[in-house]
Amino acid sequence: MSTVQQSPEAQITSAVRIGLGLLGLVALAVGIAILVWPGRSAAVVTGIFAFYAIVVGIVYAAVAVFSRGRGAWSRIGFLVLAALFIAAGVIAFANLKATTAFLVTFVAIALGVLWIIEGIVSFFALKSSPSKGWTIFFAILSIVAGLVLVTSPIWSAAILWLFIGLSLVVLGIIQVVRAISFGRRTV
Repeated sequence: MSTVQQSPEAQITSAVRIGLGLLGLVALAVGIAILVWPGRSAAVVTGIFAFYAIVVGIVYAAVAVFSRGRGAWSRIGFLVLAALFIAAGVIAFANLKATTAFLVTFVAIALGVLWIIEGIVSFFALKSSPSKGWTIFFAILSIVAGLVLVTSPIWSAAILWLFIGLSLVVLGIIQVVRAISFGRRTV
């Protein structure tokens, strides 16, 4: 029984191909899940945040309990943080549907405000911009998109969520194709 040894370059190429392929398949699967089950996938993301909050709360509680070198106020602060994080996570899990709607609305409004600010900043940077036409176009588009998100956050967030799902499907397919063709020599 003989084993064929790969050169270091071939091993790296193989590892990169596998990594690209796996990332592509994950993006494809998540994108399909978002497109097929948009509400459930948003609830899963909310559940992940809720779980994260509980874990952070447990870590803060451990820091408060086991850090004897800290002062009393520091330890009390960590205990308060622990209680707040754990309570937020438990409340989020108990009201997953409402928390998902709140999270979607909050993210949409925050993104809308950021896009409006980004558009305004682009107008202020217009003087030093090498491409004034594109900068004006970007600034107007950014402000309009921000206003749409702020004025109708749930509807806009739903469209944005579906766009993310579609983007992940397309990017996942492209990534898988890249993985298949990575390292091949072009003639």
